[in-house]
Amino acid sequence: MQKTVLSERPDWRAKAEEVGFTFADMHGEPYWDESSAYGFSLREIEHDIEDPATELHAMCREVAADAIKDEETLNQLGIPEEFRDLVAESWRASDPEVYGRFDLAYDGSGPAKLLEYNADTPTSLYESAAFQWEWLEDQIAAGVLAEGDDQFNGIHEALVERFRHLFQPGQDLHFTAIGGAPEDYATVESMGWAAREAGLGAHYTDLEKIAVSDEGQFLDDQDRVIGVLFKLYPWEDLFRDDYARHLKTANCLLLEPAWKALLSNKGLLPLLWRKFEGHPNLLPAFFESDVAEAMAGTGAARDPALFERSRDMLIHGHVSKPLFSREGASIAIVEDGQVTDTSPDDTYAEHPRILQAYCPLPVFDGFRPVIGAWMVGEACVGMGVREDRGRITQDLSRFKPHYIRD
Repeated sequence: MQKTVLSERPDWRAKAEEVGFTFADMHGEPYWDESSAYGFSLREIEHDIEDPATELHAMCREVAADAIKDEETLNQLGIPEEFRDLVAESWRASDPEVYGRFDLAYDGSGPAKLLEYNADTPTSLYESAAFQWEWLEDQIAAGVLAEGDDQFNGIHEALVERFRHLFQPGQDLHFTAIGGAPEDYATVESMGWAAREAGLGAHYTDLEKIAVSDEGQFLDDQDRVIGVLFKLYPWEDLFRDDYARHLKTANCLLLEPAWKALLSNKGLLPLLWRKFEGHPNLLPAFFESDVAEAMAGTGAARDPALFERSRDMLIHGHVSKPLFSREGASIAIVEDGQVTDTSPDDTYAEHPRILQAYCPLPVFDGFRPVIGAWMVGEACVGMGVREDRGRITQDLSRFKPHYIRD
């Protein structure tokens, strides 16, 4: 793994504008940044990222199967009681999943460490699946990259095959996101693009324009009944939305499915550690409520033996994360009992927390990269890289293209 300074394509901004990549710059800062790129060997990709991510996903499914049977776990995950049957039924019915993204800390030497799983509404899909692939092809054609260079990027093709596998030709799918959010729309349109290529109908409606019929079904902005809906709207918000009371009558398959609520919050991390303690791709993690007294030396942990085996690492450095958080909001790094770094955004501060052992990100030219390993179905099919100057990756981090060279 290395970071290499490269010539930018002279026309990349025009190309971005042409395809609607309107958020290549945000808040006066570059978001897409091709002034340099991250290079990997094929072994690093296959051995350290692709295979571990696929294995982590299988482990997450095992955790989900356990969680739906245990009320205490559902409490810790913040699943509202009135929707627990919906979540369990979704799992038992094998409601299909489409995609997700593991965020990994990786420095080229391995093993990659799981920071979190964006199992429900991950964004940066368009940049990962499409725009960085166009960058690779252009840079090879320009001689900036070598003819044999490649990229870990089968995301779009995998999405096409996933939709083709799940639905009959010509079936109508609906896609929704909050209106006026270009990054969200790019993710949803990437999904719609794949669905159309799979021979399906793909209709977009702003989230706030979805209506409810007299029979309790969801309607799009042209009053068509929605039978399948990909929603870029997290389950933890939907559960608390007025629309939630119609979920049982809507007769609508939602993507991602309701059981993904078990995996799309950071309570997944302590559940993984509890079940797979010592796995090379995991960091020690605990629900704060289970270890707060033990960390303070005033009482015992819920699982004393499990905690004691990780105590020194947690005391030396851990990250405090709310169950629900986006873009690094309300996250704090604590080292030797002192808060040494916090996110300026405290949007999610009221939520219960988990503690995860701190794994410093590598530093390349003053930036700290995070690997986003993309899952489609149950396989890892590609990746994107985001980097930040700070130790907490936030909403102004930069997306960096990558290439493979052996």
